[in-house]
Amino acid sequence: MRRFVRAFAPASVANLACGFDILGLALQPLDGGPAGLGDVVTASRHDQREDSLRRDPVTITAIAGDAGELPLASDRNTAGVAATALLLGEAPDTAVTLEIEKRMPLESGLGSSAASAVAAVLAVDALLGLDLPPQTLLRYAVAGETASDGGTHADNLAPSLLGGLVLVRSLEPDPDVIELPVPPGLTCAVARPHLGVNTRHARAALGDQVPLRHAVTQWGNCAALVAALYRGDLELLSRALADVVAEPARSPAVPGFAAAKAAATAAGALGCSLSGSGPAMFALCDGAARAREVAEAMAATLRDASGRECDRWVAPLPAPGARVIEDARSSRDRD
Repeated sequence: MRRFVRAFAPASVANLACGFDILGLALQPLDGGPAGLGDVVTASRHDQREDSLRRDPVTITAIAGDAGELPLASDRNTAGVAATALLLGEAPDTAVTLEIEKRMPLESGLGSSAASAVAAVLAVDALLGLDLPPQTLLRYAVAGETASDGGTHADNLAPSLLGGLVLVRSLEPDPDVIELPVPPGLTCAVARPHLGVNTRHARAALGDQVPLRHAVTQWGNCAALVAALYRGDLELLSRALADVVAEPARSPAVPGFAAAKAAATAAGALGCSLSGSGPAMFALCDGAARAREVAEAMAATLRDASGRECDRWVAPLPAPGARVIEDARSSRDRD
């Protein structure tokens, strides 16, 4: 029997309005399908490395669900880069093959590349029985995400790996991630029009300077959001969900953004903004019933503005992170 491990990593919402590159949450929609909204990576081990594998420790043999858009070359694929970083750091004489199944849309603003990187490092870690700590897995996943969009950040990676709602304090010298509390009933509504926003281009649009007054406002909102989570203060949380840094630059790429944000507020959302770089939008809500109304309102508005279909999901918080979903190693492999 072929020895392999399959791992699933969920979609995620990054930034949460005021927390650019440092805040994120894992998504497990009520209607996201049996395996959830995310990516599955299957890792298999080569007992003997062939010459081609000596040049490249990771071979990607198949990608499903990407409509042929993603490269099989491991040095140009997020999952491949992340798995290669892990092997070079922990098992340099080992070679693996990967099969990737995309269970979420590309360029959606829902952490597609992050899910691939996380699922890859988790599958390879389990396949080799390394039992690496989450901090180390995250460090290797960051290598894949950096190759994907040119930015070094873990606001999608950390929640996809660890689950919950997290704050990434720093990535140097090692990832420092803080799990934040979630008030009871807090629910995330998501709407995603059927169009793509390239994350690398969206990051470039931000430039590398922020006016001091905007920085101060953003810092205040981010601190208030963390305080609101610890206090369970939804009114303060609502006031804190404001982005004066990334949203103004990125929202023009999403037809109907302003109208959809207004519709979410009118439907009772605590706050609403882009999910990552978009085009998906998220809203935090008090309860699943309210979140359903908000998701419908956002989706209808975005559909009317863009002329495209729009997906919508409702996801209770907190949600679990990445996990092994099938382990076909022998008992000897696991010992």
